Amino acid sequence: MSETTPTRLPRILSGIQPSGQLTIGNYLGALKQWVQLQSDYDCYYCIVDMHAITVPQDPNELREGTRRNAALYLACGIQLEHATIFVQSHVSAHAELGWILGCFTPMGWLNRMTQFKDKAAKQQAESVSAGLYTYPTLMAADILLYQANLVPVGDDQRQHLELTRDLAQRFNSQYGETFTIPEGFFPKAGARIMGLDNPLAKMSKSDPSEYHAVYMLDEPDRIRKKIMRAVTDSGSGIYFTDDPAKAGVNNLLTIYQAFTDETTEAIEARFAGKGYGDLKKAVAEVVVEGLRPIQQRYRELTADSGLIDEVLAQGAAKARLVANATLNAVRDRIGFLPALDRA
Repeated sequence: MSETTPTRLPRILSGIQPSGQLTIGNYLGALKQWVQLQSDYDCYYCIVDMHAITVPQDPNELREGTRRNAALYLACGIQLEHATIFVQSHVSAHAELGWILGCFTPMGWLNRMTQFKDKAAKQQAESVSAGLYTYPTLMAADILLYQANLVPVGDDQRQHLELTRDLAQRFNSQYGETFTIPEGFFPKAGARIMGLDNPLAKMSKSDPSEYHAVYMLDEPDRIRKKIMRAVTDSGSGIYFTDDPAKAGVNNLLTIYQAFTDETTEAIEARFAGKGYGDLKKAVAEVVVEGLRPIQQRYRELTADSGLIDEVLAQGAAKARLVANATLNAVRDRIGFLPALDRA
C-alpha cells in the first residue's frame, strides 16, 4: 500500500515593519485579520526589519520595535501552533533571493511602482536609497520563498503583489515550475483606517502629528483624548458615506464597526439623531475596551525578558526550513554551483 503525502493547508505570508508604534490601523487592517485566518491556513507572519532600513532607523529603536511587534502579534491572538512568527533578517534566504530576483526584474517594472515615487518625493534626492527602489523585489522574495498561496495586502501594496506574480511567472516560464503564483487577500471592514487629524490620508505609524493615530499601546485616557479631537465636519448626520466632505465621520464609523462587528444598518440606527460628540465618545470606548485585553496580554508577555527572543528563534528555525528549500531549488535552476559543506 503506497503512502500518500498529506495535503498542506494553503499558505499565507504577511508582515509589518518594526519601525514606529503599531496603530489601530495596523490592528484592524492586518493583525485582526491574521488571527481570523490562522485556523484555516498555514500562516507565516514576519517582522520585516530589512524593509524598515530602506529609510534611516535608530538601531536601538529598531531592535525594540522588532520585539514589540512580535509581542503584539502574540497579544492579539496569534497562536504558535497555527502560525510561525519570525524576523526577516533572521532568514538569510530573503536577502539572497531578493538579489536573484532583482537580476531578473526589468528596471521599467520598478519605474512603474507608484509607492516608490510617493516615498521618494518626501525625501531629498540624494537621501533616497537604492533599497527603497528595489523594495518590491525583496517583497517578492519574502512571498515566493514560502510558496505562499495568499498574501493579505492593503490597497497600497496591490501593485507590489502584481509585480511578485509577474516575476514568479517570468521565472517559471524561463526555468520551469519553481514558484507558487500568489493571490491577494483583500480584507473588507477595517482594511483602510484613516488618520484622525486628516481622514483623507491613511493612518500611518510614521506620521509625526500628535493626534494622527491611536497606537495599540496608548493608555485609555490618551486614546479618548485623541478620538475626541478627531476631525469631523460642520454637518450633523452620522452615516457611512464615500463623500470626502464627511470623511472624518465615515472614518470614525469604520473604526466603530471594525471593533464591534455590527452591521452598517445597526450602527446608523444607533447614532440616528445623535451628535458627533456622542459618536466620538462611543468610538473611544469601543477602542479602549477592544485594546484592553491585548495590552494586558502584552504586559504579561514582555514581563519575561527572554520569551520573545525564544519565540523568534523557534520561528526563524521553522521558516528557514521552508525558505531554504525554495532557495536551493532556485540556485539549481539558475546554475549556481552547489557549495560543499566543510566541517
